[in-house]
Amino acid sequence: MQKRPLLGLTLSELQNVVKNLGMPGFSAKQIASWLYDKKVTSIDEMSNLSLKHRGLLKEICEVGAEAPVDAMRSLDGTVKYLYRAGEGHFVEAVYIPDGDRATLCVSSQVGCKMKCKFCMTGKQGFTANLTSNQIINQINSLPERDKLTNVVMMGMGEPLDNLDEVLKALEIMTSSYGYAWSPKRVTLSSVGLKKGLQRFIEESDCHLAISLHSPIPLQRRELMPAEKAFPITEIVELLRNYDFSKQRRLSFEYIVFKGVNDSLPYAKELLKLLRGLDCRINLIRFHAIPGVNLEGADMETMTAFRDYLTSHGLFTTIRSSRGEDIFAACGMLSTAKQEENKEELI
Repeated sequence: MQKRPLLGLTLSELQNVVKNLGMPGFSAKQIASWLYDKKVTSIDEMSNLSLKHRGLLKEICEVGAEAPVDAMRSLDGTVKYLYRAGEGHFVEAVYIPDGDRATLCVSSQVGCKMKCKFCMTGKQGFTANLTSNQIINQINSLPERDKLTNVVMMGMGEPLDNLDEVLKALEIMTSSYGYAWSPKRVTLSSVGLKKGLQRFIEESDCHLAISLHSPIPLQRRELMPAEKAFPITEIVELLRNYDFSKQRRLSFEYIVFKGVNDSLPYAKELLKLLRGLDCRINLIRFHAIPGVNLEGADMETMTAFRDYLTSHGLFTTIRSSRGEDIFAACGMLSTAKQEENKEELI
């Protein structure tokens, strides 16, 4: 019988587990503390549970923590970790140290359905949703976990396409029984699945980043097929119903492609699209991937683009590029090759 992982369960789910085993109700909080505060790897380590209750728990459950199976280190200090995600599947998570900050880029799916033209994960295709256990394990089993200051749901997959499991993971990250992080430490990135987006905004206080990449709907559709079902104009109108002027931050990600979306008319269309919305733009350098006839704009062009937007009231930054030499930068995550050669890793 396959045992149920405890790691990745919310407090209410743990309460159901102990209730079904006839354990005291307070055992759920004790287990949560062992999982998310003390980060144990076995039920035997849960010393404030009686031997009897540990035995009952072990019959049907396991901690479910699993160390990464591989790691690649960049010259800039970025580390890309490979995690097993079910039978024969893998996901990548990227650890990015930067002075007194350390960010983990977390995956939510094996592959992705969105098929964005510029993204290696999209070219891999979709294989499976990650469970909350597999999402939280990327944090829990990270060798540098105690150094983390921020988590971004910007790895493999579309988080809003796996919303139930993602919301459970976010609850664990931000609840007092879990990691007890401020929601300001967590950002979710999405192409903008409308129904899921509304639910995420209303059920979570974490930051939100929308993948924009073009303010022109027809062009965005060429770059991002999801535009057909989830038009950027409708996404923006939905966002206007919520208040992002306080602690919660709304940002738009914009990869700058040479000769495609990097000129003044696009900057003007961005201003028109986002006028009156409390938000910021993150400009991202494109990292060339095989089989894609797109190039990144040069830094001079990106700087001029940023300065124009900022001077017209739209706060804009250029995101620094990290981990490109190990294919860990934005849009470069893919485990297709690992899954082809999975027998070598197992």
